[in-house]
Amino acid sequence: MRGVSWRGKVSAFVALVMRMLNWAVTVSLLEPYPAWKRPGSVVAGRRSGEAVKSESGVSEEKRVFLEKFGGVYGYPGSSCPIDKLRAAEFSRLNGVVYVDHAGATLHADSQLKAALQDFSSNLYGNPHSQSDSSMRSSDAVEYVRQQVLAFCNAPLGEYRCVFTSGATSALKLVGETFPWSTDSEYWYTVENHNSVLGIREYALDQGVSVTAVDVEEAGNNLSDSDVNFSFRPRALEQRASSFVHQSNVPADESFNLFAFPLECNFSGAKFDLNLVKHVQGAKHVSSSSRGRWMVLLDAAKGCGTAPPDLTRFPADFVAISFYKIFGYPTGLGALLVRRDAATLLKKKYFGGGTVAMSIADADVMRKRDRVEQWLEDGTTSFLGIAALRHGFASIDRLELPNLNMHTGALTSYFASVLAGLKHENGAAVCVLHGNHGLDHVKYWGQGCNQGPVVTFNLKRADGSWVGHREVEKLAALENIQLRTGCFCNPGACAKYLKLSQEDLLSNFEAGHVCWDDQDVIHGKPTGAVRVSFGYMSTFEDCWAVTKFIVKYFVEISADNMTIKVNKARSISSTTTSDSSTDPEVSKQESEYDITSNDKDALKSETSIKVENLVVYPIKSCGGFSANIWPLSNSGLLYDREWMIQRSNGDVLTQKKLPLLCSIHTSIDLKTDIMHVKSSNMQRELAVSLQSNPECPVINGVKLCGNRLEGNKYGEEVAEWFTEALGVPCTLVRKEPKVFPLKSQRGRSVSRQSDSNTRDLSFANEGQVLLVSKDSVDELNRRVAAALHADDQRQDMVSPLSVDALRFRPNIVVSGADAHDEDNWQSIDICSQKFVVVGGCNRCQMVNVDQSTGLRESNQPLATLASYRRQKGQITFGILLEQDNFGVQNLNSTFSNELESEYVKWLRTRYPRLLSVGSSVTVLKLT
Repeated sequence: MRGVSWRGKVSAFVALVMRMLNWAVTVSLLEPYPAWKRPGSVVAGRRSGEAVKSESGVSEEKRVFLEKFGGVYGYPGSSCPIDKLRAAEFSRLNGVVYVDHAGATLHADSQLKAALQDFSSNLYGNPHSQSDSSMRSSDAVEYVRQQVLAFCNAPLGEYRCVFTSGATSALKLVGETFPWSTDSEYWYTVENHNSVLGIREYALDQGVSVTAVDVEEAGNNLSDSDVNFSFRPRALEQRASSFVHQSNVPADESFNLFAFPLECNFSGAKFDLNLVKHVQGAKHVSSSSRGRWMVLLDAAKGCGTAPPDLTRFPADFVAISFYKIFGYPTGLGALLVRRDAATLLKKKYFGGGTVAMSIADADVMRKRDRVEQWLEDGTTSFLGIAALRHGFASIDRLELPNLNMHTGALTSYFASVLAGLKHENGAAVCVLHGNHGLDHVKYWGQGCNQGPVVTFNLKRADGSWVGHREVEKLAALENIQLRTGCFCNPGACAKYLKLSQEDLLSNFEAGHVCWDDQDVIHGKPTGAVRVSFGYMSTFEDCWAVTKFIVKYFVEISADNMTIKVNKARSISSTTTSDSSTDPEVSKQESEYDITSNDKDALKSETSIKVENLVVYPIKSCGGFSANIWPLSNSGLLYDREWMIQRSNGDVLTQKKLPLLCSIHTSIDLKTDIMHVKSSNMQRELAVSLQSNPECPVINGVKLCGNRLEGNKYGEEVAEWFTEALGVPCTLVRKEPKVFPLKSQRGRSVSRQSDSNTRDLSFANEGQVLLVSKDSVDELNRRVAAALHADDQRQDMVSPLSVDALRFRPNIVVSGADAHDEDNWQSIDICSQKFVVVGGCNRCQMVNVDQSTGLRESNQPLATLASYRRQKGQITFGILLEQDNFGVQNLNSTFSNELESEYVKWLRTRYPRLLSVGSSVTVLKLT
């Protein structure tokens, strides 16, 4: 490829990537076996996702990468090249692709061993004491202070290093102690972390004018002294005087603060540090502006690969987080303060170790002389600080410039590949955020303007957005650990996703909050996907993420037919289910009125039968099967009528505590007793089904964003569950009175005992979940094919058979075609009509074996994702609601073997019953 430009090589390489990876998508979708196993296949003999190896043993894609980046990737010429480093220091990454270094990078094994050896060999005491062990701690702390200052190339004697509990604590300390006055101004760039935005609360409280700004370089800058910037202020914020604590500081002594990040933690875009002197010289404001301008630099993210040079760019305050640099210890950061800026800080509180003297019964206190001595309240984390020496040693051996080049090479490569990915119709797959698209983008060295972060959103071939939570869930199936959302940076998130203030407020009012699953609202993404690299990241990490994106999100075709996940009906809801506990409903985009007598509908009397009825009295715990069981207004009688609540009010689910599957229940309707057993308990717990007036009503039950009421059981029951599960908890029963519930489908459901009102138990949503055994059989066939494809030798495949109970259904049917239930509009069982309200969206909890509580593989969800994924949903099973509450089926006939005294007794007590063996009449569209 000599004589070809790098951009031309990238284009050629992207085409190579597509050619080599397109088959992988086809492999996962074609049945019964992958194409590469078939005779005559051009890729026969290759395993799924395996790279093409050259005669030298290096894959073709890596050869192309090394042709461009071999001189800077992997620490060439060092004593610890990348492959050796990964094998020696990060063996715990085997089988895992970790690309969330912007969140937290990883510690080296030798780093941790050295720290533990240090602590086990040396005696460290409280540095506020005067013993030998205390002096050792003090010496270690002072030594590390100098290491930190040297790391940022701080001029000798010009800065002080103040240890804090993290970068956020360092930023908060600036906000608390800065000399605000009503004449002050606080400016911050829009692309700032929430921890920087939070400083405005201190500023506004003191009557300060607060402004968020966009900053860009202006013109062609030939040297540091010539750099100019353009500032575009957003709306000015200022609190009414009645809410302001007035200050008496004269205007000629006012101080202003400007805050910006060394590197944006959302996009990885780096700010030009010439901005420091530009702001300190007040070049960004008019000559009439009052007071001195000081600069706060948030270096938490940027220090990981390229710390600031404080000799060239003397920011007044610099916040640092150490686990972002070398992984350990966590909960430790620092605030670097210029000596002249430190004298201006106004600290009110004083703690242990910060004063030279104080009098208990008089308002007398004298602070200690050195800045760090009076800003560090209480005993410092002296062992954590001592451990920093070993962290610095772990990266010093690689040298920072090499680390910067290594991560920059990976970032440049990955961004270029993503930018070139296309759907078959030519539409772009990825939208990149940050400086990747700039002609002058630079990933390492002098003038570097993009950190080791690639943040992006994915689009389908039709132009619709792929939700970031969908990406995260599917990545987990491939053992890829990345991060999605807004990363606590609302300004950058809104800027790159083009979300207005109105959009943000509307999303919140619609129920969207940080960390939830609402990833696309009104056709716009609410967050992004972030891949970030660290000093131990490898080309193979990049390649794995690339394969993942192509496998799941690049739409190609086979035999001139666009491959679709399946012909399941369109699903639009973004609700996500804790699938192994209580399934949530996904709203169907119905093209017809399911309550009407559509002339195109088909009513079929088929051989479909009820094979099993399962009741789960306690949410997320084991259920029991019944041959015949009553219906209530909320579904099967007593289904999910109880749940387990922790002492802090949280509802326990298997997603939080898989041990819940060890709790087994059964109900004796004649004695009105629920029997509860646990493999961890010798004695059984008997709970009366009758209401207990002694159980207090609580309204702190929070479920799916709704705050509900329930009856809380007493100490005896609480002690049993606490011992069985190993966490403080108790049992709560659904309060039978009115429970206003906001449905996940957008309509209100009134929870009350009126026989004509739809009711919900503690199920997340949906009264009854139905699963087809035939669909389970089809899934098992596909799982077996997938496992067979993943192993070179068939005899190495571990058997895996998924039972229908893995999906925690209430009704299991048999006799239908696989996934025929996707087309059902309503069903009748024992003269009871149920309306289909949607498919059940699944998550990783279906990978948990309900008999053991263990998750041993990514199956069956990985296989479900290959053919049951549509619009961000992986559905399996359907959710039903009763449609004829007032209808009794006393005259319904049951199979002869069920005609017993017990059945007759049930009929006299419960007007509506379902039974195993009953026929299922289906109404569906043609």
